[in-house]
Amino acid sequence: MAGNSFGTIFKITTFGESHGPSIGVVIDGCPAGLNFDKDFINNELEKRRPGQSEISTSRKEEDKVEVLSGVFENKTTGTPIALLIKNKDQRSEDYEYLKDKYRFSHADFTYDKKYGFRDYRGGGRASARETVVRVAAGAIAKLILKENNISINAFVSKIGNVEIKKNIEELDFSKTYLNEVKCPDKTTAIKMLSLIKEVKSKGDSIGGIVSCVINNCPSGLGEPVFDKLEADLAKAMMSINASKAFEIGSGFNSATMNGSDHNDDFLLEKSKGKTTINNAGGILGGISTGHTINMNIAFKPTPTISKNMKLVDIKGKEIKVANFEGRHDSCIVPRAVAVVEAMAALVIVDHLLRNRSAKL
Repeated sequence: MAGNSFGTIFKITTFGESHGPSIGVVIDGCPAGLNFDKDFINNELEKRRPGQSEISTSRKEEDKVEVLSGVFENKTTGTPIALLIKNKDQRSEDYEYLKDKYRFSHADFTYDKKYGFRDYRGGGRASARETVVRVAAGAIAKLILKENNISINAFVSKIGNVEIKKNIEELDFSKTYLNEVKCPDKTTAIKMLSLIKEVKSKGDSIGGIVSCVINNCPSGLGEPVFDKLEADLAKAMMSINASKAFEIGSGFNSATMNGSDHNDDFLLEKSKGKTTINNAGGILGGISTGHTINMNIAFKPTPTISKNMKLVDIKGKEIKVANFEGRHDSCIVPRAVAVVEAMAALVIVDHLLRNRSAKL
């Protein structure tokens, strides 16, 4: 299986399965001498840990990172960093009945057709469990960003038809992780939680949108052709389980606008391209302007639900109903917030390091 690595200079490779003994990541290209804050990494993992609320999966995992290499006396050595997180609450027997069946809207069928074999225990590599080590790697990237005064804040901006009405500038991101929904606006968070509980009571699931804001990103990051900064951000976000759409700046709304309305005014301020509108989302020609980068990522409803649904077995025979066992989130969106932040951090750090060799 190819495609388990991400990044150019700050490069990660993840390994392990949802129901294997452990899951891990190797980080190559991290600069030497970075203060390694293990507590910070574990706190980041806590943001996406399963089993913390009634709207998430009941799977209980401690999600504490073990450092196998690349760190000495609490500093990175410049050699590959290997991190390991043990799986302790797999309950693989819950998935035994799926051995010869394809779940709807999952990767069961496509994995089988591509590899001729699949791990039916919770989806194997296709499981969202894999994202835990992305968050661990992203935490190290965030430590680098801290030293460069760059902040990344993601949050749930919409669940179903309930969405934040405030502008980004009005939000207090310190409140994002104070509620189950990971929404910084308390009034909206209450409405979102109520909707999720209502949907769950009917045995169903619901999707939503995670928004992400990157502040103090320097101008000049990104490459102008295939490695545009927004292209790499889009790839990062669309690699997250259950993501279905990505937009940056004015996004899909730009298709309905005239050029005279869409064009940003431009003010040079200490070599940063500041604008008052920012329809570009902080990126022009694939390169950062120094303005705030803002983006939205849509996530589909969790496909595993308690309602009876049709599916087929491996021979193509239709099974009329299937009330799925196992554990799952009624809304995956809140736990995706930490993953979005991590993937954004990995992209920005990679381009920071790439930029060191861009000019004399």
